[in-house]
Amino acid sequence: MTVARLAALFILPLTIAAAQGCSAAPDGEDDSEELVGAEETDTFEGAASGSHPVGTTMTTTANLNLRSGPSTDKSIFHVIPQGAKVTLVASDPVNGWYNIDHDGTVGWSSGQYLTVSDGGQSSSAREAAIGRAKSAKGFSYWWGHARFRPEGPTNANKGSCSGSCPSCSHSGSYGGDCSGLAGKVWEVTSNKDLTVDQHPYSTVSFNSDTNQWYSVARANMKKADMMVYNSNGAGHIFVYDSGDPWNSLYAYECKGCSYGCIAGYRTASNAYHGIRRSGY
Repeated sequence: MTVARLAALFILPLTIAAAQGCSAAPDGEDDSEELVGAEETDTFEGAASGSHPVGTTMTTTANLNLRSGPSTDKSIFHVIPQGAKVTLVASDPVNGWYNIDHDGTVGWSSGQYLTVSDGGQSSSAREAAIGRAKSAKGFSYWWGHARFRPEGPTNANKGSCSGSCPSCSHSGSYGGDCSGLAGKVWEVTSNKDLTVDQHPYSTVSFNSDTNQWYSVARANMKKADMMVYNSNGAGHIFVYDSGDPWNSLYAYECKGCSYGCIAGYRTASNAYHGIRRSGY
């Protein structure tokens, strides 16, 4: 037997063994099931809406197409599995579509199947916001201002208000009005120190969706959300804590000159709607 024939006898079994190392699935069985994205025209209660800060974590509530642009006629990069975490790379949606990053691939997905993740960080932020609202209780109403102390007021520093605002008079160095409290509670002023007087907002600033706020249904109100109305130059805003948003609810608010900054149960007319800090 020649050397060439001996070599062929040894090589053939090895070749057959190697070919058997990874075989196809039996007929009629798939190795894996391909993910299919949900219908992007469907609606989902609790879906993401409005603007959110860049870096916000969102969760998919169904298998979701990640597309090359904000439209169903754009190509699909891949399907994101239900329950996956994605990261927002642009704060403003385009026609309800969000620019997101999933495992290093950046694309667009319909907000119908995205929800803002409300984990421990969000809960802690809400509790901190309520803590700032509590610290304002007992201070005077101060039109056009917002300055409080974390430990709350004393008889010496709580201040006082008299007259009818905006033509009212104030004594003391602490207090605030309703929109001033809202800005301090959610730290949207440039200086987040409660003890620094800063008030760049009015109820108009909170009444419509912006990159800092977005509207929420009353039925979906969470602790530290706000309720606001503004009509024909008049308006009010308060911090929701708990209770039935349509009936008796517990709130923090700088209510008016004769009331000051208070906490307690109240109702809210149909003129009010819910507003939430973006990202929470």
